[in-house]
This record gives sequence, C-alpha cells and structure tokens, in this order.
Amino acid sequence: MTEVEVLQLLVSPAHRLAGRPSDGPSPGPSDERVPRVEVRRGLGLVGDRYYARPAHRNAAVTFMAAENLPADADLRQTRRNVLLRGVDIDSCVGSTIALDCGTGPVLFAVNRPARPCAWMDVTIGPGAQRALRGRGGVRCTPLSDGVITVGPATFRVVAGPGDAGP
Repeated sequence: MTEVEVLQLLVSPAHRLAGRPSDGPSPGPSDERVPRVEVRRGLGLVGDRYYARPAHRNAAVTFMAAENLPADADLRQTRRNVLLRGVDIDSCVGSTIALDCGTGPVLFAVNRPARPCAWMDVTIGPGAQRALRGRGGVRCTPLSDGVITVGPATFRVVAGPGDAGP
C-alpha cells in the first residue's frame, strides 16, 4: 500500500475541449473541480459527461499523476478526472488498482493510456502534448461503487497485468 494524495477532482457535465484547438476551449461551469465524487461500478463518476455512456465505459474515469504536470497546471487543462500525487499511475496500465480516501477502497481496471492531444499545447502551453507522451494519465473502468475525496489516500495495485483479478 502506498500513501498518496488526491490533489484535484474534476466532474464535468460538458465537453469543453471540442473542435479546433486554435478556437480555444468552450466556456464551462465554474464548479467542475469538486472536493468529492461518487463512483458507480461500470458507469463512472456521477455528474460527469461520460457517466453511463456505453461508448465510454472502458474509459469512464481518467487518472493523472501530478508529477507529470507543471506546478501551476490543473485538471481543467488536461480534462482528466483524478489528479494524484505519489504514484506513477501511467505504469499501471493492465492492472486493477484500489484507491481508498478513508471510506473504503474503490476499485478500477486501468485499461489504457490517456493520450495527450493538441489541446494540451493550448491549455497548458506550447510543447505540452509532446512532453506528456507516455505520461498523459490512464483511462479506467470503475469496478466498485464508492467515494473519492480530495486529500490523503492509500493506493495499491490489487492485480497486475495478466493476473486473474481481485
């Protein structure tokens, strides 16, 4: 088990980074970053734009490591849902992980990398897309219901790639 910190949570009801990056992001609600999210097994984060969308079930929740971002960057710029400090989340592809913020572990299947797009050069700064290759976070499926909150948490790999599972 590893001690980590959940730095930010983002639940966005709208897709703000659509169209051409040169046009800039669409305006969004001011309350996208939240202190607490409800996770639903197989569905995602309650209130998020990808919640219960069949096309996004294997990518309903995205995690990113704070260590891969500039100090002043945040989730509104990357469009990831959970920003963690203290774990190399990008190395967990193919694993089942557990994140416990004090109310019990929430399990996730880490399915694939979240590849950075051209929007990163607009929202974070020139060169960000290239700098984040292989470090852009991961796309996950929630395997259990639970709650994630900003603050200290424990993180563990429950099953690695090729294991039978939790």
